[in-house]
Amino acid sequence: MDTTNNNNNVCEDQVFSSIFKANSRTVFNYIYYKFGNEEKAHDAVQEAFVKLWENCAKVTPAKAKSYVYTVANNMYLNVIKAEKVRLKYADKTLKTTNESPEFIMEENEFRDKLDKTLNGLPENQRTTFLLNRVDGKKYKEIAEMEGVSIKAIEKRMHLALKTLREQIDEI
Repeated sequence: MDTTNNNNNVCEDQVFSSIFKANSRTVFNYIYYKFGNEEKAHDAVQEAFVKLWENCAKVTPAKAKSYVYTVANNMYLNVIKAEKVRLKYADKTLKTTNESPEFIMEENEFRDKLDKTLNGLPENQRTTFLLNRVDGKKYKEIAEMEGVSIKAIEKRMHLALKTLREQIDEI
């Protein structure tokens, strides 16, 4: 049995599994920020990895990450034609604090204002902002995911921050 090519073959379980483990969470977050819907993001990730598996002989491990992002993004683009995007970016964890009711009310008002402002951003600015500020992705990584230049990402981020500053006094 010839095993010289096994490490370079996405059809090998270990190779496929390592690609999945390395990329599935980020692909999920990337699509979630675009869809604003966990179920659709899970569907897009699942679809992308199913397609990768179906085409494993045609995709090299070096191209697998890009392939998965492209498939997930294309699924998003197909769905977006039929639906309006609404981002539900909120902290869903219940916190027990010793804060005053006034503080909690102000915090909720701020969060509502932030959500509304983020929802109002163009999709590319919102996605860039969330990938950078929530996921900690570097501009270079975001540029690769989006298939644009780093300069384009810098511009998106600048515009997103400008809008947030204008619409939210507290930032």
